[in-house]
Amino acid sequence: MRSAETEFVGGPLDGRVLPIPVGPFNGVPKTYRVPVPAHLGRPASVLVYHRAKQYDARGRWRWRYEYAAPDGEAAAG
Repeated sequence: MRSAETEFVGGPLDGRVLPIPVGPFNGVPKTYRVPVPAHLGRPASVLVYHRAKQYDARGRWRWRYEYAAPDGEAAAG
């Protein structure tokens, strides 16, 4: 299966570049969900990232994922 090196922006995965499987037309999924297991009394949760275009200096673009903070986390941070 083919994959694309995709950058993550914001949230716990900020700055990481991970291989994401691409679909039949070489596009990454619109939403990427990362399950987080329960740890040290914190309940299990799911991190949600949404696809966005990133442009370089020459105007070419590639996909990246931007963190979608839960409603409660945005108010607390």
